[in-house]
Amino acid sequence: MARRKLYRQPLTAPLLRAGIGLVKGFWKITGMCILLLGFIILGLFIYYAKDLPRPEKFTEKQFTQSTKIYDRTGEVLLYKIYGEEKRTLIPLSAVPEHLKQAIIVAEDKNFYKHPGIDFKGTMRAIMVDLKLRKPKQGGSTITQQLIRSTFLTRKKTIERKIREIILTIELERRYSKDQILEWYVNQVPFGSNAYGVEAATQTYFKKSVSEISLPEAAILASLIQAPSYLSPYGKHKEKLISHKNNILNRMAKQRYISKEQAEELKQQEIIFAPNLVEIKAPHFTLYVKQYLETKYGENFLKEKGLKVWTSLDWELQQIAKEAVEKGSETNIKYKAYNASLVAIQPKTGEILAMVGSKDYFGESFPKGCTNGKNCLFEPKVNVAIYGIGRQPGSAFKPFAYVTAFKKGYNDKTIVVDEETNFGVWGNKEYTPKNYDGLFRGPISLRSALAQSINVASVKVLLYLAGLEDSAQTAKNLGITTLSPPYGPSIVLGGWEVKLLDITSAYGVFAAQGLKVPPVSILKITDNQGNIIEENKKTPKRVLGIKETQLLNDILSDNEARAPMFGFNSSLHIKGYKVAAKTGTTQEYKDAWAVGYTPSLVCGVWAGNNNNYPMKKKPSVMIAGPIWKEFMSKALLKINF
Repeated sequence: MARRKLYRQPLTAPLLRAGIGLVKGFWKITGMCILLLGFIILGLFIYYAKDLPRPEKFTEKQFTQSTKIYDRTGEVLLYKIYGEEKRTLIPLSAVPEHLKQAIIVAEDKNFYKHPGIDFKGTMRAIMVDLKLRKPKQGGSTITQQLIRSTFLTRKKTIERKIREIILTIELERRYSKDQILEWYVNQVPFGSNAYGVEAATQTYFKKSVSEISLPEAAILASLIQAPSYLSPYGKHKEKLISHKNNILNRMAKQRYISKEQAEELKQQEIIFAPNLVEIKAPHFTLYVKQYLETKYGENFLKEKGLKVWTSLDWELQQIAKEAVEKGSETNIKYKAYNASLVAIQPKTGEILAMVGSKDYFGESFPKGCTNGKNCLFEPKVNVAIYGIGRQPGSAFKPFAYVTAFKKGYNDKTIVVDEETNFGVWGNKEYTPKNYDGLFRGPISLRSALAQSINVASVKVLLYLAGLEDSAQTAKNLGITTLSPPYGPSIVLGGWEVKLLDITSAYGVFAAQGLKVPPVSILKITDNQGNIIEENKKTPKRVLGIKETQLLNDILSDNEARAPMFGFNSSLHIKGYKVAAKTGTTQEYKDAWAVGYTPSLVCGVWAGNNNNYPMKKKPSVMIAGPIWKEFMSKALLKINF
């Protein structure tokens, strides 16, 4: 049987050409589709990009920064004024490597590898979302997050996503990775109104970002994803710790640290700072804040990142606070439940210390008193600047005496200390008494002032100095609360004053008749370091040197005051020639001690916020010890 030959017939040339034509047509159509798609994409990019902000805006953008109030050295932070955002800008070089690594591991592990868009990460996130049937994975790079939070809305649309991608690519094209990361670490929110890593470390750990440990860095990196939910001050602190441990594991996986290190670091205890409003020297600081808000406006202070150097000497402030606390505790037995202190540098007017009450953070006393009513002690009220109801007693007398000296009288001038009816003042006969109820007959002005003799002082006021002229002297020296009509009781402290005013006025005596109004701010700079305000107050002569020196000599004459106060009273500081004067109101509602050297003046008030009378004790026993406690220690510290 014949074998049949099996074979394929070769393709004919027409069939081959037809097949090749089909392939070419397919690729031609595909190419045209790709080209068309490219044009469509390009058109979309052009359409959506036309109104986009330029990436250069990052270099022009003024991040919201808090205003910071410091002591005179600029090293002790007293307070931050911020609105929605607490922020302190820092260079990337100030951020520890382990914090950068923790953030990159947590937010964008391929940050230094991708061109701004991590396509693999995005596709992986999409697959997870499809599997879970809800958007759980992010997939956004650090650059995308920066663009989204800075320029775009939170609304999730295709249009916004295209705009995000365009600007992300542009940002990556124009700037280095380190520059982008620097913007990111200064912009990202960490919760508790803290934006940027420096504000976050100050908020949660009360330290600079350069000082944080690796576990603390992992905490911050954890907070970026859900700052409110994972807040250490909230209900999910355990989840925050879990996130921190997960980041440490991922850092080990990326070989930033070893597995052994990760396990060891997980065991380290994280200590969070108390969730409190941080403020030091609160009465003084809020006094400064009020001035700043009046001049610059609250919103400006919250956003522009001013740096304020105040006049406060932090070491002297601590001494003042301790003296007031110690003295107030002792004074409870005299039924005086509060005290205040101001210290000033006489030559410059700079406020070195201000304690507005014995304890700003304390509780009102007695409990239950509201809005200051019936409160013997009201912690938040700054008595140093609050003049309502505060009468200076005999602390006002130097203004009358120096006025008499100005008119040519001197310390040897004699007046007669005897019971005297000075006529009708305020529909009532005025017949003052001396503190001890005694009369001394003829007495020199030196002895009368040093021993604070009331009747003699009224005679100096009315017959030698002049009532109106003495009031004007007080005004010239800085007492702002005086208003006519005046009466003879003014020399015994019958008019109200502020502690800050009378301390500053005594500073004029210390400065030999030169006056500089109280200074609380030395310098203010903007966030670029440019000076926008600087203290340039200069001394003005308001008293002659001769009468001032005579007054100072009398007020520092311990022998002249000894017959009334003793040689070792609270007004005497061994080793120093210190001028001092006390004041006690007739109803024992206010106790004062004000004194000075050429380099330091200090005023103290003690009593009760509601003007409730203390026990019938002189100021030298109530305000004097606080004054002496402060001056004795402060004079050892001052260096000007």
